[in-house]
Amino acid sequence: MDKIKAIPTTNNVGCYISLDLRKVSREQFQEIKSLLDKYGVLFFKEQQLSPEQYIDFTSKFGKPAEYPMLKPHFKFKNIYVIERKKTDIGKSFGEGYHTDSQYLENPPRYTFLQAINVPKEGEGNTLFANQYLAYEALSDDLKKKIEKTKGVFSSQGKIASTRALREKEHGTSNIKEIKSTHKIVQSINGKKSIYCSPGHLIKLVDYDADQKEFINFLSSHQVKPEFTYSFSWSPGDIAVWSNRCMLHAATAFSGDRKMYRITIQ
Repeated sequence: MDKIKAIPTTNNVGCYISLDLRKVSREQFQEIKSLLDKYGVLFFKEQQLSPEQYIDFTSKFGKPAEYPMLKPHFKFKNIYVIERKKTDIGKSFGEGYHTDSQYLENPPRYTFLQAINVPKEGEGNTLFANQYLAYEALSDDLKKKIEKTKGVFSSQGKIASTRALREKEHGTSNIKEIKSTHKIVQSINGKKSIYCSPGHLIKLVDYDADQKEFINFLSSHQVKPEFTYSFSWSPGDIAVWSNRCMLHAATAFSGDRKMYRITIQ
């Protein structure tokens, strides 16, 4: 079986993988997992996966996670449809940096997006911010200070407004605020990362200094240009990222876009 062709982005925020995901050997899958742990986000261009094949590939990474805010696809229960229509007003779903569902006690580890329908090239990009790099750039004193710091994360954080229209159309019947507490520094295979969703963070636990000042600093630091990459979608593209070490954000655009999202526990 051929070795995977892996091409990192210019600033090592993520990595492009050249491989037909319909034909992945056990050895290739292990290489994909290693690359995902290393880079945090992988991009697979112009794939030809059916919904069944998409579900089969993502299931290799673990158990599907439920998304408490929206109903799943009417036929494929692992898939959540993230759609924006050209007639929609307001922000795009997920516009603003975040990790997925950090307000849950056990947030999903991985998120997959498959592009079904996208606007013209250069519109509807997804931004990624590598939190391995963001952590490494902190001063030693600050790393030590936040080593055991915990944050409180809410489903009604500032990013909640971006899903209001989708909740109105496809929301579950009992949407209510969900909160959870997590350490804002995580270790993944011995490599440390900032794990703090700006879109969901509402406060820090037992933090002595000025919370507002520090939260503003951290939120800005996490998304410095040198840590970020803008991914341009084409139909069939698939991206997978680790929510423990990667922030992401939708961008503003006009036109129609439909994505299939699967999250893995």
